[in-house]
Amino acid sequence: MKQLLIILLILVTIQIISLLVMNQPKFGRLPRGERLERIKQSPNYREGQFHNQHPTPQMTSEGGRARAMWDFIFEKRERNRPEEPIKAIKSDLKNLPVSEDLLVWFGHSSYLLQLNGSTFLIDPVFEDASPFSFINKPFKGTQIYAADDMPNIDYLIITHDHWDHLDYKTIIKLKSRIGKVIVPLGVGEHFEYWGFPVEDLIEMDWQESAILPSGDTITALPTRHFSGRDFRSNRTLWASYMLQSPEKNIYIGGDGGYDSHYLDIASQFPDIDIALMENGQYNKDWRYIHLMPSDLLQAIKDLNPKFT
Repeated sequence: MKQLLIILLILVTIQIISLLVMNQPKFGRLPRGERLERIKQSPNYREGQFHNQHPTPQMTSEGGRARAMWDFIFEKRERNRPEEPIKAIKSDLKNLPVSEDLLVWFGHSSYLLQLNGSTFLIDPVFEDASPFSFINKPFKGTQIYAADDMPNIDYLIITHDHWDHLDYKTIIKLKSRIGKVIVPLGVGEHFEYWGFPVEDLIEMDWQESAILPSGDTITALPTRHFSGRDFRSNRTLWASYMLQSPEKNIYIGGDGGYDSHYLDIASQFPDIDIALMENGQYNKDWRYIHLMPSDLLQAIKDLNPKFT
């Protein structure tokens, strides 16, 4: 009986600690109310969660997602981190020529895009790429930019709500300098919870488009991935985007494994100028939700952009 009470006490303690951790604002909030009702009408949502176009195992290792994540965090591997700090050039982003179209890559999937005088910031992560700062730490030399280095942002674009694409601390630091926020269906709940005005959120399902105040058009498109900021996956949507200006069509790929959607996107948008693709986020255990090197080459071939 005593051992049973001890086990129950441990389990209750773990549950209380988990609730306290999960209730922190950085975890965001799951969709509710009118947003949840809209989600339920989506052709991509059924049985309580969003789905990819084709069946997609998140992890293919024998131990499943939990084992794969454990190995990713704790398994020691040789030569998986640079021996020297990565060399990078830091630009004065607040004084970029307004008339010039340009792209600044910050590493992983974070970009600053200036197009026709408008500023787009994509998946900015300058603080924490995981719930806890000691996990998924950046390589030395890659953390040269901070939120304070960013200019005023006309449009913040988020591809999905994973921690390495939606960084709470970065978003809060940029909050007063962001105009409109463009997110996949359901992700707007996080931003509303964090105090962003609903009228500043542009929230889209796949194949929905919005004409921006700048005159550019952005369309949410499929990608093969998943979502979630805790252990409850796929309550919000993930997306890639096509950003169309009078002069350029730019594909924003986000995360996602190879599938037929790349050919479909090329058929829908046959004149892609630039494709921003993930590169390096691969592992055989994640091969359906990230691009393996050969898949990356095939995806680029499918999209047929002028530049990648």
